[in-house]
Amino acid sequence: MSSNIFIVGANGQLGTALRQKYPEARYADTAELDITDKQAVGNFDWSGIDTLINSAAYTNVDGAETLEGRRLAWAVNADAVANLVAVAAQHNMTIVHISTDYVFDGTENIHNEDEAFSPLSVYGASKSAGDLVVSLAPKFYILRTSWVIGEGKNFVRTMLELGKKGINPTVVSDQIGRLTFTSELVRAINHLLSSNPNYGTYNVTNSGVSTSWAEITREIYKLSGLDNTVTDISTADYFKNKENVAPRPLKSTLSLDKIQSTGFESKNWTEDLTEYLQK
Repeated sequence: MSSNIFIVGANGQLGTALRQKYPEARYADTAELDITDKQAVGNFDWSGIDTLINSAAYTNVDGAETLEGRRLAWAVNADAVANLVAVAAQHNMTIVHISTDYVFDGTENIHNEDEAFSPLSVYGASKSAGDLVVSLAPKFYILRTSWVIGEGKNFVRTMLELGKKGINPTVVSDQIGRLTFTSELVRAINHLLSSNPNYGTYNVTNSGVSTSWAEITREIYKLSGLDNTVTDISTADYFKNKENVAPRPLKSTLSLDKIQSTGFESKNWTEDLTEYLQK
């Protein structure tokens, strides 16, 4: 029953989608529960909860390179996660945690769940630390994902808005990966919780051909009936002379073999993109 589920980070892109999937779930965002406060988390009423879904994260990749951002990233992505793992263990809850391709350096063409951490950025390092903490929980699922698209501000909406204004954007063409729609993440979470495969880490993105942000932008315009021109640029040139820029992994394709071996059927990102644009 969804009333046994508690959603942390309920107002984010994924949290919003999770609340739609589990309308009876309990949830909180920062105003109701400061997960960086160990005492507040420990004293919170966890009665009746058997699954704790942590969709909260500090995701400002470049902001994390600043002094204030670095501290916030570690507080939310590592320390707070340790607080949640502690109560999950204490109350015999399964913890579901969202990870990222940024825990890798992006030198492998395809990343599987067993690849060693090699983060390039503060954000990636803080998320790696969170993953390590969650992996010590008695009952856990880590969903490692990339390029998340849901409700609110995101890449697809930004490119669509530029296109409708008649702007021809210059977009990075040497970062390669797949989009992950929040609907796909929610499907995967529900699959894991309902089918109960072995605890551990599972890569979750949409399936389909890995491609660049520039090619995705072209697909957005094609599907939207726009004829805007997209100019390719390298990551290095795009961020040239900009301050506090975090290094990005260039290869972000995650192997989906493990979760598909549990019976999960991944959905092609072009199919979800089409539906997303129609909405």
